[in-house]
Amino acid sequence: MRGLDLAAYFFGGALFANAIPHFVSGMMGRAFQSPFARPPGEGLSSSTVNVVWGFFNIVVGYVLICRVGQFGLRDTYDVLASGAGALVIAVFSARHFGRFHGGNRVERL
Repeated sequence: MRGLDLAAYFFGGALFANAIPHFVSGMMGRAFQSPFARPPGEGLSSSTVNVVWGFFNIVVGYVLICRVGQFGLRDTYDVLASGAGALVIAVFSARHFGRFHGGNRVERL
């Protein structure tokens, strides 16, 4: 069961990290890409859709981390699994959304 717990923590960390840009953009009243836009992940969704999507990510992330197994903040493997999930989705998001917002440009000095 330990492997399944670590997988749940990985995906829980990914969902918590994914919630941040959606929830914050929505609270700021800004449209942002979401799976519900046309085309999915590229078009913009309303701020309300992003708040709801961000909140849904928080709830499912909570369930995966806090209700599956015995997550321990002092357990290195638990923290690494959730942190790895957060890092993977953060890097993926930076690369994906950077195409639309200019974040993939590298300026030379």
